[in-house]
Amino acid sequence: MGTGQETYVRTQAKNHAGTTWLVELDAEARGLVAAVDARPDGHRLFEGTLDTAGYIHYLVQTYHYARWSTPILGEAGERLKRLGRHPELAQLLIQKGEEERGHDRWLLSDLKNLGCSEESVETAARSPAVEAYTGWNFFTSRAGVPTAVLGTAYVLEYLSQTRAGVWARRLKEVSAIPNIHKSVTFLRSHGALDGDHVAEMARLLGRLTEPEDQEAILFSARVARSVYPCIFREGGASTLPLAR
Repeated sequence: MGTGQETYVRTQAKNHAGTTWLVELDAEARGLVAAVDARPDGHRLFEGTLDTAGYIHYLVQTYHYARWSTPILGEAGERLKRLGRHPELAQLLIQKGEEERGHDRWLLSDLKNLGCSEESVETAARSPAVEAYTGWNFFTSRAGVPTAVLGTAYVLEYLSQTRAGVWARRLKEVSAIPNIHKSVTFLRSHGALDGDHVAEMARLLGRLTEPEDQEAILFSARVARSVYPCIFREGGASTLPLAR
């Protein structure tokens, strides 16, 4: 397709309110999957060959952002309600916050089965990626455009839909990690749940026409796509101690 034709197609798409930006959102979600697959540990996780240290690192860092999912989503929803905007999306955010409640306990259970105490997980060093992820999403929920959190939620749930179940299955099939069959609760559960979540979000976001909200959601999706892959070990080797 030539440049002129591409421009024409994009222009025509923009004439259909609410569709173009969702195409961009899907592209960010696919970009996140590709970026995770490109990380050395992300590739090993996909193949089921990730070692114990790498898997522990991934679960610990996941715990340190997942534990804040309920307040981030819930506060964004409550703030949207106070602002008197998008009541359906406000309810969706609050609902999603409640759905995330307790998922951090799945991670602690998986880590316990890998020999990590709750105390060691709680005191483990957070990667810069986790600090950036939580900092940005708390900012948007408390002071920025609250709908922006949906951009983060969309791309992460797309990642879970396409990868979490595969990761869990292949880790068990390869069984390179001792006791792995009792240590994939978080991955297995997210892989099963998030498919319906992505479809529901796409349906509701398709009704959103305000450019400010659309751009905020897209920007947060881009932040997640850039930051999230860095929760894995850099180059496949951890520079973070499990406990400070």
